[in-house]
Amino acid sequence: MTTLVFGHKSPDTDSTGSPIIWAWYLNEVKGVPAKAMLLGEPNTEAAFVLKHWDLAKPEIIADVEPGAKVVIVDTNNPAELPASVNEASIEGIIDHHMLVGGLKTRAPIEITIRPLACTATIMHDLMGEDLARAPRGIKGAMLSCILSDTLEFRSPTTTTHDRAVAEKLATDLGVEISELAAAMFEAKSDVSAFSDAALLRMDSKEYTVAGKELRVSVLETTAPKVVLDRKESLMASMVDVAKEDGADQVLLFVVDILREEATLLVPNNLVKDLAEASFGVSVTGDTVVLPGVMSRKKQILPALKL
Repeated sequence: MTTLVFGHKSPDTDSTGSPIIWAWYLNEVKGVPAKAMLLGEPNTEAAFVLKHWDLAKPEIIADVEPGAKVVIVDTNNPAELPASVNEASIEGIIDHHMLVGGLKTRAPIEITIRPLACTATIMHDLMGEDLARAPRGIKGAMLSCILSDTLEFRSPTTTTHDRAVAEKLATDLGVEISELAAAMFEAKSDVSAFSDAALLRMDSKEYTVAGKELRVSVLETTAPKVVLDRKESLMASMVDVAKEDGADQVLLFVVDILREEATLLVPNNLVKDLAEASFGVSVTGDTVVLPGVMSRKKQILPALKL
């Protein structure tokens, strides 16, 4: 039986590249038949990475069959996984997020969760010397994942190890990190083809604060004005998106990669109160700038309170 390797819904670069990397490793090194899968269309940056490194886009699936062998990467949160994931045979988990709980396995498995910025960095370490056998595209995907998750080392989630691994890969590949990152971020910033609802769901996590169900969305961009020019329609769309997704509120943080700050859209008093309680700011309009805020995992989710 082929092992399916996938990350979270609304796949970003790490949840697109890491399944490809690990499926290659299982197939070529461990002799385990494996196939990378996606739980949705990759975002624009991830699509650029696939094209840049000449990697085929994995098949998109909506659910898994009972008993299917799966390896989960870049998440351990059942809310971000197929509805039937607990009916599958989970063979392993590789992740860099906080432990959520709720997944069930049929037997003891290998679980690796490390406090690093990127799943691909963990895979680099797990693969060890076997990485030398990897083709250029696999190493390129690994480098791209790290640059994406660290925002080219700007994110506070970045560790010295993430950076060292990226620099080692870039040297091996003969790639200028700044050039690759600039091209990736340009692709990520091109959101013109996406509806407001798609933007609100593109990179989002479900989170509960003081009994309120939130969809916490982040848009990382080098052109924040393009997104903020749509703020009125985005805030209007939050009502339907929240209703359709069973949430009380959508939060949208527009992260300016170059200025290293986030702008939070403030459509109502709930978000106003949450922003003031969480970030110690005074909100007077329909947006508030949060200097230095770059990471949902490290700076946004842990701070949220009412």
